[in-house]
Amino acid sequence: MGSRLNRAIELLEAGQAIYYDGPHTGHVLTYDQGRTDAKTWADYINVGMEHGAFDMTGLEEYMRGLLDGGPTRSGHLTPAVIVEAPVNGIDGPNVAFNAWQFRQILARGVHGILLCQAEAADAVKEFVRACRFPHHKVGADKLGTGSRGRGSEPTAAPIWGLSQQEYFNLAEPWPLSPKGELLLGVKIESPAGVDKAGEILAVPGLGFAELGPGDLGLALGYTSLQRRPYPAEMEKARAKVLAACKKNKLAFLEGATAQTIAASLEGVRVIAGHNPETAKVGRAHQKRTMPV
Repeated sequence: MGSRLNRAIELLEAGQAIYYDGPHTGHVLTYDQGRTDAKTWADYINVGMEHGAFDMTGLEEYMRGLLDGGPTRSGHLTPAVIVEAPVNGIDGPNVAFNAWQFRQILARGVHGILLCQAEAADAVKEFVRACRFPHHKVGADKLGTGSRGRGSEPTAAPIWGLSQQEYFNLAEPWPLSPKGELLLGVKIESPAGVDKAGEILAVPGLGFAELGPGDLGLALGYTSLQRRPYPAEMEKARAKVLAACKKNKLAFLEGATAQTIAASLEGVRVIAGHNPETAKVGRAHQKRTMPV
């Protein structure tokens, strides 16, 4: 087995890029699909609930299938699973009122959550706070006390192969907690979010962030999906988000192809694109040793 439960964190900690698969909508969340996906080529599986169905019964069955279909070729119990939450991170109250979404998602035993449409630091603080149990104190002076309550551990801990007490200790955001096994991220995809990127990405508890070119492009008047090289205003936004990621030691998420991955790895550490060939080339470029 790997040195961590969360394969994605283990790789990031070792300086390796991670590659994900999974659609932003229409993900098949069944037990049988989980058994199949347990042998995925990807380092983590993205489950899109921002636009896809908020299907907790399906997610629970899917996680059970991943566990029963495992372990992965790398020796982890399951691939890491990160869910895109439906709530938009536009302000603190909006996120706080919808914290039930994070509780429901985490109770299924997933390994991380992505907050979309992040536009304010107080929204991200509420996001991180909602994903933390209150007995964890590191960073509480900046975040406030965790608001995740008792009750999810009977369903989440077995997926992680832990006792409930072990789950209470390890279900913490990394790298805020060096031993934490939760990977939390934000998507900055509006002009308002880009303006506040420095404040947003300084919030403790995040592990990665991305520029959302689809929604940002729409906000700037582009109805077709923009790809690099972006229009000038989007390249400027990308540079600002990437710089804030580097300053706060967060992994930056962006798409790449087999042809562009070597250059992308100069600054990108979470790779979109859903392409096993891109991962093969990138892993070879970084001389990765973990089995896939």
